[in-house]
Amino acid sequence: MTSMPRGQSTFTKRQKEQARQQRQRDKAERRSQRKLDKQTDPGSADSLDELRQNAEAQASLFQMPYDRSAPAEPTISDKKPSG
Repeated sequence: MTSMPRGQSTFTKRQKEQARQQRQRDKAERRSQRKLDKQTDPGSADSLDELRQNAEAQASLFQMPYDRSAPAEPTISDKKPSG
């Protein structure tokens, strides 16, 4: 009776396990990065002020008055009906 050498399968299993652990670490790192990004909320007052200043600067480049009361996105009533 001759038996197959077992070295290769053990090596393959070890490689798979290391790859699995690395994927797990990468996933945890991405998760923690998203958590940090959520903590620095883009909807904060500082960010909104900065966006408003940028909008004013761009409006001045095009020599257009900047309307602070205008909504950032068009509302349903602003859209033209299609059809």
